Amino acid sequence: MTKPAEIAGMIALGETTFGSVDVLVNNAGIQFVSPIEEFPPEKWEAIIAINLSSAFYGIRAAVPGMKKRGWAASSTPPRRIRWWPRVQIGLCLGKHGIAGLTKTVALELATFKITCNCISLAMSGLRWSSINSGDQKARNLTKEQVIHDVLLEAQPTKEFVTSEQVAALALFLWRRRRSPITGANLSIDGGWTAE
Repeated sequence: MTKPAEIAGMIALGETTFGSVDVLVNNAGIQFVSPIEEFPPEKWEAIIAINLSSAFYGIRAAVPGMKKRGWAASSTPPRRIRWWPRVQIGLCLGKHGIAGLTKTVALELATFKITCNCISLAMSGLRWSSINSGDQKARNLTKEQVIHDVLLEAQPTKEFVTSEQVAALALFLWRRRRSPITGANLSIDGGWTAE
């Protein structure tokens, strides 16, 4: 996902294999947590390349075929979001970059009946895999403490969002591809961003 030519090749392979790419889901994401003065530049570059630039290159490659067909849906679902009491500069820039990219693409492609929306995911059971033992050890916390004290503490529902719930929202957007819902950043986070 860091190589534009390979991303374009992936889209071309999809078009060749299936006849068209009607829905594009940009869901690649990585993370690194560190105080800003210790944040390695190579980690910054990797985060921006995978969390933001890969979405741009995927959209860029898929749009010509979508325009030819006169309809499609392009969405940019979940960016992995996790709160730690440390600087999240790469993740924040990636998240806000995706939101801005979504709005720009939606405005540009609206007359072609192509929608572009972003699903922001804050708390998901899927994300537990992104918390490794190094994170636990660095903070001297158990797995249960990380789940309760870090992940679910700030979430009103105190429950993870399920992959089925995220898929249902994405499917809703796809089925209403000719609807006026475009350029939106839809949060599915159990109320975390509402606080």
